[in-house]
Amino acid sequence: MNIKRITSSLLGFPLVLIILLIGNKYIVDVALSIIAIIAMNEYLKGIEKVAKPVKWIAYVSCLSIALIHIIPTEFLNMVITLSIPTILIILFAQVVATQMETSFKDIAYTFTGIFYVVFFIMFVAFINGMEQGKILIWYIIFAAWGTDISAYFIGKYLGKHKFSKVSPKKSIEGCIGGVVGSVIIILIYTYISNTYWGTDYSYLFIGGIGVILSLVGQIGDFAASSIKRFVDIKDFGNLIPGHGGILDRIDSLIFLAPFAYAFFTLL
Repeated sequence: MNIKRITSSLLGFPLVLIILLIGNKYIVDVALSIIAIIAMNEYLKGIEKVAKPVKWIAYVSCLSIALIHIIPTEFLNMVITLSIPTILIILFAQVVATQMETSFKDIAYTFTGIFYVVFFIMFVAFINGMEQGKILIWYIIFAAWGTDISAYFIGKYLGKHKFSKVSPKKSIEGCIGGVVGSVIIILIYTYISNTYWGTDYSYLFIGGIGVILSLVGQIGDFAASSIKRFVDIKDFGNLIPGHGGILDRIDSLIFLAPFAYAFFTLL
């Protein structure tokens, strides 16, 4: 692992730690909204090579994350459900208003970006806002980053069988190592939580969740790679030395967040 990658990780982790531990759910929502805007900007810049995205609605959608815990709970599900067809209506209205200068391809790429960035990050906010959200939020972080780190080292030193042309540097050994490493990390975290924080999480259930989240996270990583290869870019951005952009760093985390939220409702 190169020096830039290590340095940026060491500098970035304390910032994440401070926001999640000290910030209440409203502060975290605002932070996630800012992250979404940066990630959306990276996505839109990337796809500008193949389309003309409708940027204004993409950015406005990012701001909605900051409102998640402001909207009354009894209306939240309805608002989120109606937001999907509303966004589509607005995008098609853009096609009509511009006399088709904005094409179906343009709005398709825009809608994909809104779903990929905004709706996925929204589930991170949902998890943080749960009853034990301050504890649960770290499961998705450890599942994603634990997979990333484990897969990197196992793949680097033991990887011999290439996994997919979508991401040529990834190996089957690395992917398996990522799952194993992630599960070990979150089981250790579960022991700490059960021992010191009064939780009573099932190790078997958590281990099963860990396997699924690690696999889903890796698919998220491949999904991001497929987008980048399609538009012929190496990274979505260069904000984080050694990692690329924000979206490069959170691609697996946001992909697994909706599934994690579903599992955590069963705990």
